[in-house]
Amino acid sequence: MAAPLSAWPWENFGNFKYLLCGPLAAKVLHSWIYEGTIKDLWCFHVLLICVLRGFLHQLWNCYSNMLFLTRNRRIIQQGVDFKQIDREWNWDNFIILQALLASMACLIFPSLASLPLWNPKGFVTLLLLHVSVSEPLYYWAHRFLHESYLFTNYHLLHHSSPVLHPYTAGHATFLEHLILCVVIGIPMAGSILMGYGSTSMVYGYLAAFDFLRCLGHSNVEVVPHELFNKLPFLRYILYTPTYHSLHHSQMGTNFCLFMPLFDALGNTLNSNSWQLHRKISSDSVKNGRVPDFVFLAHVVDMTSAMHVPFIFRSFSSVPFSTRIFLLPFLPLAFLFMLVMWGWSKVFLLAFYNLRGHLHQTWVVPRFGFQYFLPFAMKGINKHIEEAILRADRIGVKVISLAALNKNEALNGGGTLFVEKHPELKVRVVHGNTLTAAVILNEIPKDVEEVFLTGATSKLGRAIALHLCRRRVRVLMLTLSTERFQKIQREAPVDCQNYLVQVTKYQAARNCKTWIVGKWITPREQNWAPSGTHFHQFVVPPVLAFRRDCTYGDLAAMRLPDDVQGLGSCEYTMERGVVHACHAGGVVHQLEGWTHHEVGAIDVDRIDLVWDAAMKHGLRPVSSA
Repeated sequence: MAAPLSAWPWENFGNFKYLLCGPLAAKVLHSWIYEGTIKDLWCFHVLLICVLRGFLHQLWNCYSNMLFLTRNRRIIQQGVDFKQIDREWNWDNFIILQALLASMACLIFPSLASLPLWNPKGFVTLLLLHVSVSEPLYYWAHRFLHESYLFTNYHLLHHSSPVLHPYTAGHATFLEHLILCVVIGIPMAGSILMGYGSTSMVYGYLAAFDFLRCLGHSNVEVVPHELFNKLPFLRYILYTPTYHSLHHSQMGTNFCLFMPLFDALGNTLNSNSWQLHRKISSDSVKNGRVPDFVFLAHVVDMTSAMHVPFIFRSFSSVPFSTRIFLLPFLPLAFLFMLVMWGWSKVFLLAFYNLRGHLHQTWVVPRFGFQYFLPFAMKGINKHIEEAILRADRIGVKVISLAALNKNEALNGGGTLFVEKHPELKVRVVHGNTLTAAVILNEIPKDVEEVFLTGATSKLGRAIALHLCRRRVRVLMLTLSTERFQKIQREAPVDCQNYLVQVTKYQAARNCKTWIVGKWITPREQNWAPSGTHFHQFVVPPVLAFRRDCTYGDLAAMRLPDDVQGLGSCEYTMERGVVHACHAGGVVHQLEGWTHHEVGAIDVDRIDLVWDAAMKHGLRPVSSA
């Protein structure tokens, strides 16, 4: 049974918890619409403060997850994983709680609704009360919460987050936030009772309080150590992210709210606080740990661009789908797109650890539609080339090209860069060998005939050649007899008759296994007989038009269970699932292979790559 006041009263409400603030919104809208003015202005202020506090936490979330800015300033290098994201899903409960308490206070004391806009004496009084009352009160309450019973039943939840994040600041039990309400409320109530209160004081204090809480939980050291060298007394006045992170790793120290002075007075100041802060701050100008593997991705469109971890953490932690709430943010996404084009740098987007190897995702600042503009190809290849050279320069072992970054018409599946820079130490990989293996292993062993569209593409060729070796008859849809015959000649002589050229979809009206490598319309799907299964390696996936047929997903693999720090989904993939070409690069790096995987797929290596993926714990999604 849960301890009293450990659970939130609206714990089971889900997103309906926001309706608790509904009466405030209804009162504001009613008076505005029917009376032409907002009669009870305090309702509006409470709602606005809630919005601003949420926005402040969101801004800190954006900054702390911008790895391209913060990677060398991170205190704990591990990423925030899905488990922590789910635990902290309701981090904003405290905003609702304080809004409800503020509303009750305004109803009980109507004079609170008529505070002046500005009173400088209120800020001085507020500061004195915070330092003399709130800081020591929080310090002793915090130490008390670390006692055995209280820690286990109340404070352990806050310490359950292995990597600090701005949302971790609000992740605590109901009792803890009741105590925090007292800590916050005393300075404001005291100033108001003394007659010095003002609206700007309330806004300013809450903004500063939340800002400093987010600062301490950001996991990014932003306070320069030179500041403390020049003004040593400041280290007792203002804590740093490093200082607070030590409390979470060495819990018997650093209990203060914002001022280490009280830890010094209480003899709980961690002796390593300043040295560690100086080290992390000094090392921020150096390059951090070099990744062993890089996956070079690109943005699909402006909507999917908002699926990156530094925008909405909760959104990026679930498979991408277009949501209505994203539409108002499209103008911002467009502006950010312009910034990306103007900056023209490859961004570090996300990272995870697998078997002690650091894997990173970099993103080329180009959107999917640009890859089909002839005049844009040169610029895109330049960005990809710069990313490869940068990876080579810093010591990356493998760089894998995602989606259109390895387009045959763009750079020959990466061949362009390998031929231009034969001295590359980093291995360039398109990962399509494993993509082919995933598709081939989805096809039942007893299948005798398949219909293949996109038959002369890189993947289509490899799939056709592998299947004919299995004595499977492959109906290859292509109008180019020359390209078909070229592929047919690559097959063993005794298998060549299993490759059959067809020029119309009607040829597959009796074939129940379709492998789709070129987008097909609903009308073209109609030629498939009832019960057909559509395997596919086409982007975007074909529309699931036929109800009497089944449709496979894009080739993908589930990463091993021991992956660490993975907290965002790869586009439309489920949690822990990556595209097969991504997984192909991972296998290349884990195996330590020293060849480039570019250009045409080596059919002889398909089974070898598949076995290596199984050995390292990767699993196809269909059997996961």
